[in-house]
Amino acid sequence: MDNFAFIIHPIDPKRDVERKFPLLGRFLPVSAINFLCRFFPPVYISHITGIRSAATGKEIEGWFIACPLTPARMMALPTPVVYNKIVQTGRMAEKLGARLLGLGAFTSVVGDAGLTVASRLNIPVTSGDSYTVAVAVQAIREAARRMDISLPQATTAVVGATGAIGRVCAQLLAADVSRLILVGRRKVALEEVARLVRQRGDAQVETTTDIAAIRQADLVLTVTSAVGTIIDAHYLKIGAVVCDVSRPRDVSRQVVEERDDVLVIEGGMVEVPGDVDFGFDFGFPPRMAYACMAETMTLALEGRYESYTLGRNITVEQVMEIARLAEKHGFRLGGFRSFERAVTDEYIERIKENARRKRGGEQV
Repeated sequence: MDNFAFIIHPIDPKRDVERKFPLLGRFLPVSAINFLCRFFPPVYISHITGIRSAATGKEIEGWFIACPLTPARMMALPTPVVYNKIVQTGRMAEKLGARLLGLGAFTSVVGDAGLTVASRLNIPVTSGDSYTVAVAVQAIREAARRMDISLPQATTAVVGATGAIGRVCAQLLAADVSRLILVGRRKVALEEVARLVRQRGDAQVETTTDIAAIRQADLVLTVTSAVGTIIDAHYLKIGAVVCDVSRPRDVSRQVVEERDDVLVIEGGMVEVPGDVDFGFDFGFPPRMAYACMAETMTLALEGRYESYTLGRNITVEQVMEIARLAEKHGFRLGGFRSFERAVTDEYIERIKENARRKRGGEQV
């Protein structure tokens, strides 16, 4: 049977460790988990079954395996040390017989975004970032429609626009919206992204290193590699939609607690075809997966055992191709979620009504 493996790692140290090791997660403080994770070996998490192509009927299996490092440790440790731990986890995948390895969360971000890891393993590796882009753009388009925001008149901000995902998201949105604000830390790199974006559409394109500029945006797509949150409640326009693709999150929980007029959604939740059993609760409803996971599954269903997405130079053509293949096999944008909770139609209607009321005179 064709197969794959996918690397996960603890994003929220206590919560995620507790999902696999309840006693450790319950009693160890975050500081202890961050310290000790460097010394933990890779962990076998679960066997994945029941993924079936809607087009061909082909069924595949897979495995979740965990790199024990937290985001804080990945950013603090020397990059070669982090590479070694990810490669060690990848070798577990090889021993399981996996024919393709997907990199989840920070394992696809650290260093050169998978290139070194792939060079040290005997199976192909993909970061999943191409399909992550496709689903993020699809999600923000759908959220705009649900919030009655007209894309052709919308101002859209892409935070983390110089990153691999943000750069391509901006290019794909250039033909949809009237104005794009590209936010990043390096002005020269932002100008290069702006040049690429202008070739893709007629949107007015602006660049800034000041995140406060997102206050002007109707739509915000944020995808950075920050370890902590960077978007707070006071940054956002009344009635804005925020699509947070980052893990850990860029958007503070304070936003949903203090702003009942703003819709925050998690980018990248995908419905998987077949009667899938992940064998592990990673916080999503049944049959739902992250887009980066779905890219790995799609490639296995297609029999394309290749390093499809590696490094930071993702192309629009790559994104369009993997989106087409995923759709062919039956992967679909899942329902919206926000901070582990489903986003219902009623919830969206309340946000729209609150935004209308505040535009009528109340202050945020």
